[in-house]
Amino acid sequence: MKKDEKLQLTKDKLLDATFKLMEEAEDPMAVTSRQIASEADVKPAMINYCFGSREQLIYDTFQKRYLSSLGDGKLEKVLNSGLSPKEILKEMHYAVAECLVENYQFAKAVTALILFKRDLGQESFSYHYVKAHYGDRKTEQECKLIAYEMSTMMQLIIYRKDDIKRDFGIDLEKKKELKHYIDMRIDLLLADNL
Repeated sequence: MKKDEKLQLTKDKLLDATFKLMEEAEDPMAVTSRQIASEADVKPAMINYCFGSREQLIYDTFQKRYLSSLGDGKLEKVLNSGLSPKEILKEMHYAVAECLVENYQFAKAVTALILFKRDLGQESFSYHYVKAHYGDRKTEQECKLIAYEMSTMMQLIIYRKDDIKRDFGIDLEKKKELKHYIDMRIDLLLADNL
């Protein structure tokens, strides 16, 4: 077996082990690197070698297992629907937010990485739609910052969904209220009068 194939096999084993352990755990945040490595039958150091950190492994697992299969083609339909960039962003963010709420314990485990450690230079899926919405009215940097704020605020709001319900009366577990929140947030960030 070639080195690249062996490395990919190790990555796949780590992703599968992480998914299994986190799905079974009462508190996914308590799943340790040693537990993941043991389940994958690899040395713990392979987590950092393959993914850079336990948090990145958990994030990649979440991406692979949940976000990549969103809506059974629903997002593809939205992207090809002819909707305005703003409406596409609303639909895309709603689908992601719904996935995060439905898989709250798993999503909660990746929040710190997304909010505090993710490379800000990493392109956001929202950026192109923010740029298309504003055209030449905003700079590239402004559009990137708006896209970043859009995704991080959604992550934070969902992380604190219980507090949002208690303090503001918005139940993000109810699809209608989640959709209303997403629409309101994107309308605020993508004001048409600019």
